[in-house]
Amino acid sequence: MIDISKNSLIERKSLTLQDVWEARSTISPIVKKTPLIFSAPLSNIFDAEIYLKYEHLHESGAFKMRGAVNAIHHLSSEAKSRGVTTFSTGNHGFAVALAAKKLGIRSVICVSTHIPQAKIDKIQSLGGQLEIFGDSQDDAEQHCYQLAKEQGLMIIPPFDHPHIIAGQGTMALEILEELPTVTNVIGGLSGGGLLSGVGLVMKTTNPSIEVIGVSMEKGAAMYESLKAGTPISVKESATLADSLLGGIGEQNIYTFKMVQQFVDHSILVPEETIKKGMAYLYKEHHIVVEGAAAIGVGAVIDGLIPIKKHSKMVIIISGCNVDLSAHAQAVQSYL
Repeated sequence: MIDISKNSLIERKSLTLQDVWEARSTISPIVKKTPLIFSAPLSNIFDAEIYLKYEHLHESGAFKMRGAVNAIHHLSSEAKSRGVTTFSTGNHGFAVALAAKKLGIRSVICVSTHIPQAKIDKIQSLGGQLEIFGDSQDDAEQHCYQLAKEQGLMIIPPFDHPHIIAGQGTMALEILEELPTVTNVIGGLSGGGLLSGVGLVMKTTNPSIEVIGVSMEKGAAMYESLKAGTPISVKESATLADSLLGGIGEQNIYTFKMVQQFVDHSILVPEETIKKGMAYLYKEHHIVVEGAAAIGVGAVIDGLIPIKKHSKMVIIISGCNVDLSAHAQAVQSYL
């Protein structure tokens, strides 16, 4: 049921730079290019050129729109007529709901009874049909698969699918167009869809471009899987970077191997450092973003990522779907 399309890309179980360019052409009518912003404050501190990729400016509030639009687009006409479903309550759920709405397709977003009202409101405002089931995300996932079986809905996975990965990789094409001499790229590392796509583009273009993944200290499934040398499950803990929580799937097909191949360093970041990143972006760039979007800036500020003089670094600001009261509490001690 997870195979959302039957074509050569899925059958060969590998991706190329051409797949990302094709995704760019596919999503461009709906997903608009995001700005690459020069950060004068950060650049002055480190005597380097540091840029921020403003992925939080997507209509859904995060980069996930890229992959969702690409994946849904590749469904057959018959599959589109039945609709799509997913079980994410975060940025992927928002993206699937909005992408489906724009493409005129029914979407069903499965959530547990613990979802906050703010997320319920947002999913509904983006056009998604809610199915509330069970007391955990695992219950919601199980319900999602049941609905797919009963109603013929196609499951849009959050990261471990080639069309999702290729879609996320389109941001790397935009970075290279504006900054072809980029030397380093930093992005959040969770299921690996983002850095698999970005890493593929960067390393294929120039193997010397350094790709760095950042995760919270507890519950970093990809980080622990990389250490173990195989996909494993980890216990989740509360974190400001909640968008980076979740497993990578013990039957992971694509992203684990791609992260192994394309990501040079994987770094764990303390909660206080994530707070600093959120506060810094609010104070210096006047943007309100979630912890997963600020984690890279925090890691740079706290010296967890060495910055070479005159290097040209891009930090991906992945999303802005954050509770405003939680944001205020996180940043108040640093303002």
